[in-house]
Amino acid sequence: MAEDGPTASSGDPEPGSTPGPGDGSRKPERATAPEHSTRPSDTTGGGGTAAGITDRGEPGANGSGRFGTPGRPLKRSSFLVGFTGAAGVLLAYALYLGLRNAAGILVLVVIALFLAVGLHPAVVRLRSWGLPHGIAVAVVALTVVLLLCGGVFALVPPIITQSGQFIEQLPSYLEALRRNETVNDLVVRYDLMERLQNAANADTVGQALGGVLGGAQLLFGTVFRGLTVLVLTIYFLAYFDRLRDLGYSLVPRSRRERVQLIGDEILTKVGAYMVGALSIAVLAGISTYVFALIVGLPYPFALAVVVAVTDLIPQIGATLGAVIVSLVGFATDLPVGIACAVFFLIYQQVENYLIYPKIMRRSVSVNEVAALVAALLGVSLLGVVGALIAIPAVAALQLILREVVLPRQESR
Repeated sequence: MAEDGPTASSGDPEPGSTPGPGDGSRKPERATAPEHSTRPSDTTGGGGTAAGITDRGEPGANGSGRFGTPGRPLKRSSFLVGFTGAAGVLLAYALYLGLRNAAGILVLVVIALFLAVGLHPAVVRLRSWGLPHGIAVAVVALTVVLLLCGGVFALVPPIITQSGQFIEQLPSYLEALRRNETVNDLVVRYDLMERLQNAANADTVGQALGGVLGGAQLLFGTVFRGLTVLVLTIYFLAYFDRLRDLGYSLVPRSRRERVQLIGDEILTKVGAYMVGALSIAVLAGISTYVFALIVGLPYPFALAVVVAVTDLIPQIGATLGAVIVSLVGFATDLPVGIACAVFFLIYQQVENYLIYPKIMRRSVSVNEVAALVAALLGVSLLGVVGALIAIPAVAALQLILREVVLPRQESR
């Protein structure tokens, strides 16, 4: 009795195969896996990479797949191109307005980032000694706060004392001027007393009060900006590793390793420059303090703080601090002023040719012309802060030129 289907034998075809006509003696072909249709439920599973998640749990090319499968790209049309261009122009203009309005805050953020990069090596060193990350950040932040408080307490009392002494001596100065015949003759000739009385009206008093309020606003604004930079620096120090990893994750995977190596080298150079510059500034301040005690300058600690702060400014900072201390010395006594000038002349030579090269040898090596131009541009753009950031920025630019731009130009 004939059967409808193929008989069972050792040469039976495997399920899913389709034997050809009259092909009973030939081995059946291997069946291919059936194609599965893409369903919304497949996008949330662990198998697909086009719109789902890869086997390693990383997002695929189209995201996590939680929100469905992306559709086809829109067709390019003149309306769509024009609308996209107009939207891009409006977005660029809005971004410009936002950056212009937030320029002050962005400068504070840049300063805080720069300080965090410079202080991060200290956190790493403390962590290598066995301290937890939070305690290491707290120790570094507390040290910075103590240094700032020390500088404020060193500078504010002399200013208040000198201002009080000037106010106390002001009547005697005016009496001496009144007794001077030349001054009296000028007062009568140009009718200065009447002009002073006319000037002492309500408008003048209002302008003076406005100036006082403006000065108070400037003072409180400076304090607010300082506290903002301090708080941002502490936050950046606490989350430094996470922020750095986040920045590297924005780079394509194919270039991430090279960008990470170059970025870590730039961060290392910036941190080394900050540590070296602070070490040189502290050494200059200590030397000035010892010298001021020896020659008997008034307020030696305040002068030492001034020299240390100005020494952080590249190129011109050391000279500026020397001029300030020398002027104080000449105001005290002529031999003391001459001694100050000689001391700073010798110390700057020692610092420029012995101390600075030895400390900065392993941190940054910047061309002198590039350093000078960068310092001038930094001062014109961001003031003293720009001068501080100029040298590490030039060092980073030199590294990028040497490792990225020049090799690419040579390969073309």
